[in-house]
Amino acid sequence: MPLSQDQIFRFLKSVHPYDALTADVVEKLVPTLQARAVSAGESIYAFGDDLPGVFIIYEGEVEVSDENGSVMSHLGLRNSFGERGLLRGGKAVTTAQAVTEAKLLVLPVDQFHALIAAEDTVKRFFDRSRADRVSKQDTQDLATIQVDTLMAANPVTCPPTTSVQEAAVLMRDRRVSSLCVTDGDALTGILTTRDMSGKVLAVALPVETPVSQIMTSNPITLAPSAIGSDVLHVMMERRIGHVPIVEGGKLVGIVSQTDLTRFQAVSSAELVREIAQAETPEEMREVTARIPQLLVQLVAGGRPHQVVTRLITDIADTCTRRLLALGEAKLGPAPVPYLWAACGSQGRQEQTGVSDQDNCLILHDDVTDADRDGYFTELAKFVCDGLDVCGYFYCPGDMMATNPRWCQPLAVWKDYFDGWIAKASPEAQMLASVMFDLRAIAGDESLFEGMQKDTLALAAKNSIFVAHMVSNSLKHTPPLGLLRGFATIRSGEHKNQLDMKHNGVVPIVDLGRVYALQGELKEANTRARLEAAIHAGGLSQSGGQDLLDAYDLIADTRLEHQVAEVKAGGKPDNYLSPSDLSEFERSHLRDAFVVVKSMQSAIGHGRGMLG
Repeated sequence: MPLSQDQIFRFLKSVHPYDALTADVVEKLVPTLQARAVSAGESIYAFGDDLPGVFIIYEGEVEVSDENGSVMSHLGLRNSFGERGLLRGGKAVTTAQAVTEAKLLVLPVDQFHALIAAEDTVKRFFDRSRADRVSKQDTQDLATIQVDTLMAANPVTCPPTTSVQEAAVLMRDRRVSSLCVTDGDALTGILTTRDMSGKVLAVALPVETPVSQIMTSNPITLAPSAIGSDVLHVMMERRIGHVPIVEGGKLVGIVSQTDLTRFQAVSSAELVREIAQAETPEEMREVTARIPQLLVQLVAGGRPHQVVTRLITDIADTCTRRLLALGEAKLGPAPVPYLWAACGSQGRQEQTGVSDQDNCLILHDDVTDADRDGYFTELAKFVCDGLDVCGYFYCPGDMMATNPRWCQPLAVWKDYFDGWIAKASPEAQMLASVMFDLRAIAGDESLFEGMQKDTLALAAKNSIFVAHMVSNSLKHTPPLGLLRGFATIRSGEHKNQLDMKHNGVVPIVDLGRVYALQGELKEANTRARLEAAIHAGGLSQSGGQDLLDAYDLIADTRLEHQVAEVKAGGKPDNYLSPSDLSEFERSHLRDAFVVVKSMQSAIGHGRGMLG
């Protein structure tokens, strides 16, 4: 029996987002809908077909699979499908088949796009990106603005042979408080008015003294892609007032404290400042105890996840460097150069309100067994114990510098990576997955840079290793249930909840790592890896954008859940009850999981570039 217009009207008023439309709009919409009956097993459309419109299930069940035949989901009453293809050129990006006899309503293409253009509610429902959140923010906020917007381009420079008198005249005439000392395009040092007063006037140096004798050599620099709060944190921790901006070894700008006056991110910067001045781990703990409240403020302020986690990770980085400084003050100078590196979420700059510690020590090859088992063992214990005091609990898998296995000379680290790549055992896959997220925190970065480059090149050329890493990346799957809902945890303390870490963000983290491996990309941050993979052609523009949008929604939802836990007086965790979400939020989250599963299927079938 055909559906009457009254039946369709009442049905639409029970389906989101149409239930939010006025009765007049829905009445005009009803005649445009086309009813379609399908038999069990009948194909509704196939991958690549031209779509007639967006489908709404009035009755029955529909199975949706990707182009490889992998089932993505079973849909039922009131579920929509086909919209992703309509928003990507009108071609189906999935295959749909009726599981049972079903009745479908089809909203034609023209009416679909007209409705999106006319109704914000519908537009928000079908827009799977998080761009609206960013657009609502003050784009002039220090936490989100990029350094290339803040910096003074074409900074005033001088060669190392310039006399201090000539430098003083140049600073006066150009009305600047610093000079970048350069050799060609390369930055060799920085000279400030404080240097002039403290190192020249105070000791009556001759005015002919070259600036190379008083400048700060090899100053701290940042890239144009850094964000404003990165600059402020560096200034607070290092107690400096100017940060040169360098790209590809070339000086391109400088940021001073004056530039930051109207871009103050007081909360996170204040925590960094206090930690950098702390004298004990206990003093630092009093500061890190305020991280949950910082999380609340940042998320409530509309900050996207990549900014929130960067700011929170900056605090962990500062804790680590301060503990290393306190450790060296206690134990004495290190006997050989070393590098303290972080992996895991800190390595990727993705820490949230709850984080353990994952770290290691890379030692210069001149280190002796006595130094390694003595000085560096004590230093590692001091720092890891201090981090635990600060709330970064010990790694359950003992992936810490206190484990002798992860406190080794550079040559041993190279052997580790060479061995993992040559023999891809399950343990090797796990360790490589963790260690490919390494990021230098403090010490001699040259101990890491060369090894990282060589390791990426060696790994990318080993097809067997890459295949094993791809396989390993598929072990964490999005929590999609076969019937319309989510696959929640079945038993235990978190029964009927979603693990937003291991089944939410981790599958995307794993995909990002594989794309970085395939493209020999040095980025450790997941979002940066995905963007770099798109730019390098290792990930298609359309598939990559879908994955970025899915990642943003999943990661933002995770943070919003943690904020809710803090506001309720609890501790932030990663376990979310779907019942806490609105129908709108559940629909979007489920679609995001479908995108992730689709990308996993694509890379599992050797089509990671296609997306």
